Amino acid sequence: MIAHRATGSLLPFALFYFWTFAYSGLFGPFWGLYLDSLRFSSWQIALLISLSTLARIVAPGFWGWLADRQGRRRPIILLSSLASVLGFALICLHDKTFAWMFVWLALVHFFWSAALPLVEASTAWLTRAQPGRYSQVRVWGSIGYLLMALLGGYLLEHWPLASVPWLVLALLALIALAAYGLPETETPAQAETAGSLAATLRQPAVMVLFGCCFLMAFAFGPYYTFYSIGLKNAGYDKSLIGWLWALGVLCEIAVFWLMPRIMRRMALERLMLLSLVCAVLRFALIALAIDRPLWALSAQLLHAPTFALHHAAAIGLIHRYFALAQQAQGQGLYIIASFGVGGSAGGLLAGALWDQGGVALVFALSALAAALGVGLCCCGLSAKTTVAD
Repeated sequence: MIAHRATGSLLPFALFYFWTFAYSGLFGPFWGLYLDSLRFSSWQIALLISLSTLARIVAPGFWGWLADRQGRRRPIILLSSLASVLGFALICLHDKTFAWMFVWLALVHFFWSAALPLVEASTAWLTRAQPGRYSQVRVWGSIGYLLMALLGGYLLEHWPLASVPWLVLALLALIALAAYGLPETETPAQAETAGSLAATLRQPAVMVLFGCCFLMAFAFGPYYTFYSIGLKNAGYDKSLIGWLWALGVLCEIAVFWLMPRIMRRMALERLMLLSLVCAVLRFALIALAIDRPLWALSAQLLHAPTFALHHAAAIGLIHRYFALAQQAQGQGLYIIASFGVGGSAGGLLAGALWDQGGVALVFALSALAAALGVGLCCCGLSAKTTVAD
């Protein structure tokens, strides 16, 4: 009965994922190009883009704690989505000075980063009886990302880059509409695990997991900040940039859809290790051969293991390690350790080094961070026995 009710409740979550990652499919590939068109410096571009990850250091933990304390997630998701729309509207309507954009982007990202961890916790809870089912809901986010990366690339071949903020605002409004349609989900009683979060975080496996997530996100920091600019500097046009981003996400969709079968064959710890090994290869290819279309394409094919396998394994391990009443906080801490601290550090360091070494230097650092993750994973996460069909 639980599984039946969960499956019936998943459509609104799939819709939320679709529009949330459609927003990311526009923001990720093209926001850096837009900031570059405003003649901001490399450091300013890195700082403005990193606000989305810096906000995830503080915001998800706060919102996750508030949701677990109140036992309700939907009002926070809806409030944060509406606040993001209002904040970004002020960005669109004001002169694009660095100071003004910094202040309002910081506010927008503080609210926007509240919703996704709470939705992730709800989706993991609803699919808890069906291993791999989470990925088949999350895949709709990848589909939204794919479609918007492609559409954005073609639109911006004909529209000026000044249209990017207005397109972002429209997508944020659609996210708020999707948030309104989300149902409230059952959450375990607060008293069930009161006072035990610190003990969970002290477990060696949990510390290693968050360390691996930090290093993978650090490796992705230059990718989300400078990959499109690197492609543009290498001579790729906007539509081809959109296609390369979309190709990675298309591979990601296939992996998410196949995750139930993959998870029956490989332990989550082994999936985590595989994702980090592939990340070493992927970022080394970008560092050495971004100007060679065949190698650039090969690097994007590796987005499937470096993002999809990594994310699905991380969500599964967090659901395993954290008690039921800690799930929202666990998801929030995952966002903090990875996209927050890790992504911010990687993106800001890339901004500081971009003018000195460009693509070769910053993506070599990405490959190094992923290699450190491989070593940490090998030492600290013991793989479970593989289970066959």
